[in-house]
Amino acid sequence: MPIAHISRFFLAVFLCSGLSLAQAQTSNRFCPDFLSVKGAPEPTHRGEFTFSPYTHHWKHSTEHKQVVLVAIDEQLPGDRLCGVSFFSNSFGQPSVYVYAGLQYNNLMGMPELFAKVTGGLMYGYVAPYEGKVPLNYKGFNPAIIPVLGYKLTQHDSVQIKFLGSAGLMFSYGRQF
Repeated sequence: MPIAHISRFFLAVFLCSGLSLAQAQTSNRFCPDFLSVKGAPEPTHRGEFTFSPYTHHWKHSTEHKQVVLVAIDEQLPGDRLCGVSFFSNSFGQPSVYVYAGLQYNNLMGMPELFAKVTGGLMYGYVAPYEGKVPLNYKGFNPAIIPVLGYKLTQHDSVQIKFLGSAGLMFSYGRQF
């Protein structure tokens, strides 16, 4: 991987970390206050760690590599969240996704069933794979990722992330 791509990747990670640390000095949250719903009850947990060891691609390609993801979310009042994920993309390139989103609990009257939708900025699909994601500009592109999850226990869940026309990502979440 060329040095310029690695530099951009670490610059994106540094900027995300810097924004979080700057926010942490003004409150006990890492996420910006404007994402919270004023007056909404505090969430039952502080955040969630997510790990994904497997992604199923809709179309097989010999270029596809194993996708591994780790993510951390902060839960906010009003069923809001923000977070960052680090992953190796489908072509083995280090990637990052910085996002905010909503969580919908108790789907169809089932307390264990939930959904999330996140939107944010992704970096990592660079040459020669920049055309594999829409609206890519120098490795940066917007992303929206819907998630369907099932709570196994009060703190543990399994989740499916819908990656548009690319495939499905299967993950485990641990609330803390």
